[in-house]
Amino acid sequence: MNPNPNQHSTVFQTIADALAGPGWLVIPDFLSRQQVDELRQLAQTRQAEFSRAGVGRAGGFGIRDDIRGDSVLWVDEHDPAMQAANARMAELQQSLNRELYLGLAELEWHFASYPAGAFYQRHLDQHREQDTRVVTVVQYLNAADWQAEDGGQLRIYLDEEQSVDVTPHGGTLVVFLSNRFEHEVLPARRERFSLTGWYRRRS
Repeated sequence: MNPNPNQHSTVFQTIADALAGPGWLVIPDFLSRQQVDELRQLAQTRQAEFSRAGVGRAGGFGIRDDIRGDSVLWVDEHDPAMQAANARMAELQQSLNRELYLGLAELEWHFASYPAGAFYQRHLDQHREQDTRVVTVVQYLNAADWQAEDGGQLRIYLDEEQSVDVTPHGGTLVVFLSNRFEHEVLPARRERFSLTGWYRRRS
C-alpha cells in the first residue's frame, strides 16, 4: 500500500465533517482494488481461524442463528500482514481526535465472513450502560464483480421512518456514530467479507 498523504488528509477531513454533522458517511473506493483483494485473500487463507460470532457479553454470551450468522477473526494490531491497514486506521483515529476531540484510544476490529443467506438483525453497536464504542467503521472486502442483486446490504436506520441501504462493494468504507444509528445486515446470495469494528474511548 502506497498512500498519498494529501489524499488521506482530505478524506479524513470529510469523515470528521460528516460525523460532526449527519453522523454517518459512505466513502466509495477508500481502499484500492489491489488493497481490497489482498485483504480478502488474507481473510480467506485464515478462515480456519474464524469463530462464530455471538450476542451478549460474559455469562450472557451465546450463539444465536436467529440474530446473526457471521463468523469473525479479530485483528492483532501487531500482525505484519495488517500493518498498512492498521496504520491508515490509526491515522484516521488521530485525525478524528484532533478535529472532534473524541478521546478515541484504540480501534478494535475484526474480519467478518457472512456465508450465503446469513444476516445480522437490527441492533445498536453501543452496549447498554457502556459508552466506550464511539465510532463504527465497516470496510468492505468483496470481489469486484459484486452487484446490488447479490444482497448483503448494510441498512442504516437514520430515524424511525428513514433508512439507507449500502451495497457492500469492495473498497467502500462506512463510518457512523456507534450510539446513534441502529443497523442490520441483509442476507446475501454469496459469501460477504468485511473488516468491521469500533474506535473506542477508555471506560
